[in-house]
Amino acid sequence: MIETKTNIQNIKLVDFPEEIDEQNGIKLYGEISWENQLAVLSHYLHNNGNIEDNDYRKEVINAIREFLERKKEIKNEEITEEYATKVAEDPIAYDLFADFFNVPFPDPGEPKFTFIDLFAGMGGFRLAMQAQGGKCVFSSEWNKYAQKTYMANFGEMPFGDITKDVTKSFIPQEFDVLCAGFPCQPFSIAGVSKKKSLGRETGFKDKTQGTLFFDVADIISRHRPKAFFLENVKNLMSHDKGNTFKVIKGTLEELRYSIHYLVMDGQTYVPQHRERIMIVGFNRDIFHGEEQFTFPKQEQATRSIKDILDPNIDEKYTLSDKLWNYLQNYAEKHRAKGNGFGYGLTDLNGISRTLSARYYKDGSEILIPQGEGKNPRKLSPRECARLMGYPDKYRLNQVSDVQAYRQCGNSVVVPLITAVSEQLVKTMLTDNNI
Repeated sequence: MIETKTNIQNIKLVDFPEEIDEQNGIKLYGEISWENQLAVLSHYLHNNGNIEDNDYRKEVINAIREFLERKKEIKNEEITEEYATKVAEDPIAYDLFADFFNVPFPDPGEPKFTFIDLFAGMGGFRLAMQAQGGKCVFSSEWNKYAQKTYMANFGEMPFGDITKDVTKSFIPQEFDVLCAGFPCQPFSIAGVSKKKSLGRETGFKDKTQGTLFFDVADIISRHRPKAFFLENVKNLMSHDKGNTFKVIKGTLEELRYSIHYLVMDGQTYVPQHRERIMIVGFNRDIFHGEEQFTFPKQEQATRSIKDILDPNIDEKYTLSDKLWNYLQNYAEKHRAKGNGFGYGLTDLNGISRTLSARYYKDGSEILIPQGEGKNPRKLSPRECARLMGYPDKYRLNQVSDVQAYRQCGNSVVVPLITAVSEQLVKTMLTDNNI
C-alpha cells in the first residue's frame, strides 16, 4: 500500500473523461446522462454530505474508482484497490479534483439555507444568495460558454437542458429557495421587435423559450420550496396587453404561493438604466400569506459611468472609422424619419443605457467618448461586468470577448438581486424560523 497521496493528488478536471469511454467502461451515473458528467461530479463533491440518493452516491464512487484504476494502468502507478476505494469514497480528503474548490466564490462554510439556480448564466443569483449565507445544491444553464464561466467562478458545472426529465431528476427533493432568471427574449422590447421582423412568434407562442416558465412552475410544483425569486424584463408586465403576466401570476398563485412583484431599476446600484421585474413568492402552506416581505427602497443613481472605466484600455476597443461613420449615418437616417434609433454616446458623469446581449456587435448602445479627434470606444468585457455589479475577482477569461459580452448583457444586476435576496432571506428565516 502506498504511504502518501502524492501519486494522485495532482489529478485535474482535464484528466477526467468528458464522455463515456466505451472501451474502458468509464461512465458516470448511467449512459443517458453522459453529457452531464462534470455536472454530476462537481455537484456530488460540493454536496457530498447531503446526497440522499444512495444509487447516485454509489455510481459516482464507482466512477471515480474506475478512473483511478484506469490511471493506474495507463501511467503504471502504484495504487492499491484498498487505497482507490478510500479515495473514491472521500476524494476531497485526498485533494482529488481540488480545482473544484480553488475558486473565487466558494460555498459558505456554515450555510443558513439552500437554493437552486436555474437559467444560471454567469451566476448573478448565486453571488447574491451566497452573500446571504445560502448554499447552492443544484444549478442549470444550457449555454456551454456560460457553463465554462460559471465553473471557473464557483467550481461547479451547471447541468444542461432543464426541460429534460433526466436533468430535473438531479434536483434534490428538498431545498429552500428557487432562483430563476428565465429567458427574457420572448418578452423583451428588443426581442419582440427582432422576432416580429423575422416573422417569428413572441411570448408564450415562442415554443423554444417562451414556455420555459412552465418548466419553472413544474419544478416549484414538484418540490414546494419555501420561496422563489424570479427576474425578467419590464416588458413582461405589458406583453400581450398584460395577458402574459396574468398567466404567470395566476399559475404561481394556483400553486399556493403568495406573490410580490415590482419593477426595479438597476441604476440604484450600478451606473446603468436597467429596469427589470422582480417576482418573489412564499409558500402559503408555510407562511399562510402572512409573510412581512418588502422590496428594498429604490433611490437615484449615486455612481457614474466613469467609476467603472479602466484608465488604460486596449486600442482594439476603439471603433474603426468605417464603423463609426456607419453608426453616425444610421442614426441620422432614423433621426430624419423621426425615429429614436441610434448610438448612445455616454455622459461620463451620468449613467448608461441598458447593456444588451448584442453589445459585442458594435457597442452602439453604450459608447465611451475619448476626446476630440478620436473615435469613441466600446466598454471592455471587464467594464461590462462592473456595469452589472460583478467584483473584479470574478473570472471572465474562460471565454472569448464575444461570449463575455453576451453573458454580461444577459446577466442580472448583482447588487440589485443581492438587495432583494437580503429581504427575501430575512423574511424567510424570521417568519419561518428555519
